Amino acid sequence: MDAIFSLRSLFRRHIALPGDHGSWVFLLSPLLIGLFAGGRWTPATLPLIVALLAAFLIRQPITIAAKAYSGRRPRDELPAARFWMVVYGLVGMLAVVGLVAQGFDYLLNLAIPAVPVFAWHLHLITRRAERKQIGVEVVASGVLALAAPAAMWVGVGAADPRGWILWALCWLQSAASIVHAYLRLEQRGLAAVPDLSTRLNMARRALLYTGFNVIATAALALAGFLPPLIFIPFALQFAETVWGTLRPAVGARPAAIGVRQLIVSTLFTILFILIWR
Repeated sequence: MDAIFSLRSLFRRHIALPGDHGSWVFLLSPLLIGLFAGGRWTPATLPLIVALLAAFLIRQPITIAAKAYSGRRPRDELPAARFWMVVYGLVGMLAVVGLVAQGFDYLLNLAIPAVPVFAWHLHLITRRAERKQIGVEVVASGVLALAAPAAMWVGVGAADPRGWILWALCWLQSAASIVHAYLRLEQRGLAAVPDLSTRLNMARRALLYTGFNVIATAALALAGFLPPLIFIPFALQFAETVWGTLRPAVGARPAAIGVRQLIVSTLFTILFILIWR
C-alpha cells in the first residue's frame, strides 16, 4: 500500500506537465512548419521530435524544484520533480544520441541559446518576479522557434540557409502573438469599453508588432526573397489584433482568450505551411 502511495506521489500532473498550456503552440507551430518545409520524414525526424518534447517538458519539473528550494512550493514535491527531471533527461539524451549517430550533431548548437534564457527564467522565479515578464517570453519564444530550422534540416539532410528564414518568421509570429495576448489580458481589467483613442493607445504595441510582420513579409515577397503570398497568415494575425482593438475583452475569461489565440495560431500555421510549400 505504501509503495502504491509512493508511486502516486511521483505521478503528479502539475509537476510532469507544463501548467501554461498556451506555451505548447510556440513549440508545435514552428515544429510543424519545419517538418513540412523539410518535405519528408527521415530516420532522424522521430529522435528530433522526442528530443524537442523532452527539452520542452523538463522545464516544468525544474521550475517546480526551483520554487520548492526557494520556499514557494512544498518541499515534498521535490521527489516527484527529481523523478520527472530524470525521466525527461534520459529520454532526451537517448534522442540526442540518435541524432548524433545519424550525423546531425550540429543541431546541438541550436540548444545553446536555451541555457541562458532558462537560467534567466529560474533567476526570476527565485525572486518571485517571473510573472508578466513579456521580454522573457518573447526571447523564449525565439528559442522555441529554433524547432523550425531543426525540423527542416533533418528533412532536407543539411543545414539549408532557408531554415534561418523559417526561424525568423516563426519568431516574429510568436512575438506578435505574445504581445497580442498581453493586450487582451490587459483589456480584461477595463470597467467598460473606452473611447477609440484609448483603445488604440492600449493596442499600440500589438498593432506595431502584427502590422510590421505584414509589411515586412509583403516587402520581402515582392523582392523575391519569400513566397509571394506568405504575408497572408501574418495578415490574419494583424486582422485579429485590429478586431481585438476595436472590441476589447472587457471581463472575458482568460481561458476564452487562450482558446481564441490557439485558433488563430492554428490557422496561421496551416496557412503558412500551405503557402510555403
